Amino acid sequence: MPGGKNSVEAVRAGLRDLYPRLWRFCLMLAGNRSAAEDLAHSACVRAIERAHLFTPGTDFASWVFRVTRNLWYNDLRAAQVRRGAGLVPVEDAGLKSQERDPEANFFAAEVLEEVSNLPEALRITVLLAYVEGYKYAEVAEILDIPVGTVMSRLSAARAKLALKLKPDE
Repeated sequence: MPGGKNSVEAVRAGLRDLYPRLWRFCLMLAGNRSAAEDLAHSACVRAIERAHLFTPGTDFASWVFRVTRNLWYNDLRAAQVRRGAGLVPVEDAGLKSQERDPEANFFAAEVLEEVSNLPEALRITVLLAYVEGYKYAEVAEILDIPVGTVMSRLSAARAKLALKLKPDE
């Protein structure tokens, strides 16, 4: 195991800083708090177990998100989980705007509610690109899809959100 104990300690330290973002990613994948907590725990354990596979100097968060996504897909295949069940209310997601303006918080909650109703592929892509701030190429790498697919998913998500969030005329 190259890196040995040092790599495990580095991954543990990285997970402490990354955990809020990881939990949010798990929540968007799983759709409910309980499953998100289980997935986040499993992802942390898997990352520590496989610390020797992390390449120093690369994006740690991207690596952990990829590990998490793979765990989620494995769990879906193993348990044959039905999609769309048990979504958490937006108020419980802990993703309110940092602005003090109540209207901005209301709009952010409304947008997040609509994002959480998107199909899983679009929802995850939006989270990684727009919430986590990854570049299209990084999102493609994390999700193991072509960059064109990322762009297509984001375009489709924007179109769906625009229709739902369009002000009444």
